Amino acid sequence: MSTPAVPGPRPALDPAALEQLFTGARTANRFTDEPVTDEQVAAIVDLVKYPPTSMNTQPMRLLLVRSPAAREKLATMMSGSNGDKTRSAPLSVVVAADRRFDEEVPRLFPHVPDARALFADDAFRERTAVFNTALQLGYLILGVRAVGLAAGPMTGIDAVAIEREFFPDGEHAVVAVVNIGVADPRGLRPRGPRLAVEEVVRTV
Repeated sequence: MSTPAVPGPRPALDPAALEQLFTGARTANRFTDEPVTDEQVAAIVDLVKYPPTSMNTQPMRLLLVRSPAAREKLATMMSGSNGDKTRSAPLSVVVAADRRFDEEVPRLFPHVPDARALFADDAFRERTAVFNTALQLGYLILGVRAVGLAAGPMTGIDAVAIEREFFPDGEHAVVAVVNIGVADPRGLRPRGPRLAVEEVVRTV
């Protein structure tokens, strides 16, 4: 995939694209049996690596949970009905923040040679990792929709248990689990209300 052109004035996306990404987007709670391939995952990651993160840090790391044994372990670490959702999804992805993302900063932010030194403080580095991974999680959900699949993001999880089981190196902070696949309409709930523009925006 080639790097996008330099941003400039562009036409708005057509209504169908806006519906697929935003207005028609739903949280998927149930999926068909159609598998999600490694090629589809690669296409999603190739899309979501481009939107901005702080100093281009890109701390999000993804663990694809595919084996039945690993899937069952993950399901036991989910809250309430999230366990059954995880057991039945074609693919579950653990979204984690790399606490050592700063090791890649010299390569990812090369025009500031001493940029890595800005993350010497452990607490600041942790906050940066988690915040930017949460930002990338939003991009990931849009990327899933952009390739024609559906996402079921979940934060009702035992993050500490997941880290202990799947990231024993202690260098990753689990942020969410996202189920991915082709949505089964029978699993869609009525859309919840949304805040109006005037409730969200103010001008000073």
